[in-house]
Amino acid sequence: MNNKSVKKLTAFEWKVLSATLKIPLGETRTYQWVAKQIGCPKAVRAVGQALKKNPYPVIIPCHRVIKSDGSLGGYAGNHTGRKKILLNKEQNILAAMIGKS
Repeated sequence: MNNKSVKKLTAFEWKVLSATLKIPLGETRTYQWVAKQIGCPKAVRAVGQALKKNPYPVIIPCHRVIKSDGSLGGYAGNHTGRKKILLNKEQNILAAMIGKS
């Protein structure tokens, strides 16, 4: 995405992305959790739409947000396989880090 795309994000969308930054490596949170974190507990679908606009997916870990039933939900144009791979890699990194302490 270019800088123009970033500027088009709303205050709500930036709040969603900011809350997503708080999810620790190797862990997941639900869309509902994000909605509650930003003070909009009923905005679960809007959270998903905001995450879809994430201009920095490598930095802002939107892949760590999942559905309340534990299923993965969407990711970057319905690439849930990629989401699963990223989550597995993070869990392996975390396990390696813990194993070295």
